[in-house]
Amino acid sequence: MRALHMTAAPASDPPQHYLGGIALRLLAMLSLSAMFVVVKYISAAGIHIVESLFWRQAVVLPLLILWALAHGGIGLFATHRIGVHARRAVMGLTGMALNFGGMIFLPMAEATTINLSVPIICVFLAAALLGERVGIARWSAVIIGFVGVLVVLNPTTLLLDGFRGDHGLGTLIALGGAVMTALITIQVRDLGRTESALTIVFWFSLISLIPLGIALPFVITSHSAGEWALLVGLGLFGAVAQLSLTGALRLAPVSVVTPMDYSSLLWSIVCGWWFFGTMPAETTWIGAPLIVASGLFIAWREHRLHIERRKDITA
Repeated sequence: MRALHMTAAPASDPPQHYLGGIALRLLAMLSLSAMFVVVKYISAAGIHIVESLFWRQAVVLPLLILWALAHGGIGLFATHRIGVHARRAVMGLTGMALNFGGMIFLPMAEATTINLSVPIICVFLAAALLGERVGIARWSAVIIGFVGVLVVLNPTTLLLDGFRGDHGLGTLIALGGAVMTALITIQVRDLGRTESALTIVFWFSLISLIPLGIALPFVITSHSAGEWALLVGLGLFGAVAQLSLTGALRLAPVSVVTPMDYSSLLWSIVCGWWFFGTMPAETTWIGAPLIVASGLFIAWREHRLHIERRKDITA
């Protein structure tokens, strides 16, 4: 879902428009919240998650092609790193399935809060897998954010319950989705050195449709007009979110737009209450501010480090 957050801007270096980038990022968060509302309704209707994932990707692909045709042609999708795109697609499809599952089993606000831990996990993975140097300030932010995650997860209760029931299972799935999204972010950091965000999204959508298309005949069922509307809406909301994410990264730096991601927590609280009559648990109210504060500090620190690196280059 949030794997494009760290994607570098395309090499074409388009004009910067910070307010426009922020507005698009906010639109993306609203669209993602609407998409997850649809995910919960689709699950309640008994539609298999594989079919949900298929239509989520199938609706996006033609819209991406139309976008490309309006901005220079399908040559924008050319790549010499198809193997890396395939690996990213496998990881992305797994992460999307876990994020869908977390939303199905948990209240929206709780699942969203767990997913907001992605920047915190990214710092740890970047240090462990890429050997990135992490100073005491960022490690402190990671520890604070980790405490927030523990508060939201409420591990004592989960252990006493033996991870039984929808809540325990949903917590594990949502946490797995956050870890997978962080791994995807690390992968996209590498892809972003040579590929535009649009190219990454296109190949992810196209490649992931192959296994989904093979599995679809085994799970697809007949649908009412209302269910087809939900499936199309799922794809459309996903497309708006994906294209808005891409557009935001073209208009403004990553460090400017990613703090807007925390607006998704507000939307998830409103949508959860309005559509499903659920409110966040007490632990979510306590842990979420710690996670948000940690993530905002990490984003600010990344921005400062980027400025310092640019000064060193131009000095």
